[in-house]
Amino acid sequence: MSRDVLADEAHVALRTIADFESSKRSAIPATLAAIRTALETAGVEFIAENGGGPGVRLRKAAPPGES
Repeated sequence: MSRDVLADEAHVALRTIADFESSKRSAIPATLAAIRTALETAGVEFIAENGGGPGVRLRKAAPPGES
């Protein structure tokens, strides 16, 4: 997902995404929630700490015929 698409889907400014990625500023909780929701909608799963550290992965596609 490009910065442009993420910014559009999360309803935040492109500069906000760029500054957050480059650590120029910290995102406020509402912005983080919007970014997370946009990523989850796009198929990203956030994995909690499970001994190996937190992480992300792409959600598996449903088998044909299932939604």
